[in-house]
Amino acid sequence: MELVKVKKNFQITIPQNLRRIFRLVVGDYVEVDIQGDTLVIRPVKVVHPDQAYFFTKEWQEKEAEAEKDIAEGKLAGPFENAPDALRALKKTPR
Repeated sequence: MELVKVKKNFQITIPQNLRRIFRLVVGDYVEVDIQGDTLVIRPVKVVHPDQAYFFTKEWQEKEAEAEKDIAEGKLAGPFENAPDALRALKKTPR
């Protein structure tokens, strides 16, 4: 637990050890909420709309599948050039 002082404009400083634990940097966002009689500050990572697809359930399932295939050595390659990679892709059953 850390004790911090409310300063001018009701600002507080998040202690360095907590910033490190939560990997907070200048410009990050935090969510402030009330739970009972407790003020809760929670880090929030904002995703740019152009990257939102990556965090969908479907995309993450495919990422997990690819990671599993890599771990099990099911992928061909590395390839010396693009034509060799394309030939391997065409041979891969779907």
